Amino acid sequence: MSFLDGKSILVTGATGSFGKRFVRTVLDQHDPKRLVIFSRDELKQFEMQQAYRDARLRWVLGDVRDKERLYHALDGIDVVVHAAAMKQVPASEHNPMEAIRTNVMGAGNVISACIDQGVERVIALSTDKAANPANLYGATKLCSDKLFVAANVLAEPQRTRFSVVRYGNVIGSRGSVIPFFMQRRASGVLPITDPRMTRFWITLGEGVQFVVNSLERMRGGEVFVPKIPSMTIMDVAKAVAPECRTEIIGIRPGEKLHEIMITPDDAWNTAEFADCYVIQPAADWWDRSAYLAETGARPVGENFMYSSDRNPSWMQPAELRALLDSEPVEL
Repeated sequence: MSFLDGKSILVTGATGSFGKRFVRTVLDQHDPKRLVIFSRDELKQFEMQQAYRDARLRWVLGDVRDKERLYHALDGIDVVVHAAAMKQVPASEHNPMEAIRTNVMGAGNVISACIDQGVERVIALSTDKAANPANLYGATKLCSDKLFVAANVLAEPQRTRFSVVRYGNVIGSRGSVIPFFMQRRASGVLPITDPRMTRFWITLGEGVQFVVNSLERMRGGEVFVPKIPSMTIMDVAKAVAPECRTEIIGIRPGEKLHEIMITPDDAWNTAEFADCYVIQPAADWWDRSAYLAETGARPVGENFMYSSDRNPSWMQPAELRALLDSEPVEL
């Protein structure tokens, strides 16, 4: 029996790439009491309803900006996965207040509604761009991460637990560079921001499973970071469209050359497991020594940094091609 069996689960942003795969995985591999699809796009909900027919599903139109709607949707819910966000870097740069309203104020609404409704566990999806952010999207997600960690103090009377999952680019997800490269293959030219650029990569299935595992092991306050491989942007181009030539266009506003998931400032509070790192909360209510002793994790080095250019694990073009053959890509 898994932790999710018999639970009432709500997923915000459930009609996105992650949400759809998470819902399919939970329905196929677990036995939830009910699974609530919470999103603001009625067309995407309608399209998803045609492919996902299950008596355990509930469909709720709503926006995380609307606290009252969230409050009603969370009635009787045990577990929340918060995946709703503005995720595009350029869109957030050009519409900063919209990104703040969704990614920061929306996160606050989710936290308040979950506490008020006595939800047991809440896990929020984050991004590598939240560590040492260079753009507004990353800054809003860092703020969101801080809100979810701090929420464990606010929830003390009810003991709702809040944690965060942070990972890198998702292979096959809508809006990532891989479907963009696939769309540009016909032109014979792939635009490359900088040939030195590196990124972390994870499959959608791996991301979903990591969230499920983190829900089971979370105590409240952790930021879970999976151990995943890196690739250079040139190797991604070779894997997706080896027949195309490349054209260097320069780094866009808000973009980094390399991504970081754990900064040296967080190293002193980071624990290492076989499959992941856990950034423990820097708070007086968290006992780091007890956590290490009880879980068997070990502390990382004082100057440790988990970045895409210094990653000990690298994916080769042939490996990515094999994953693309088995992993559906949303164009």
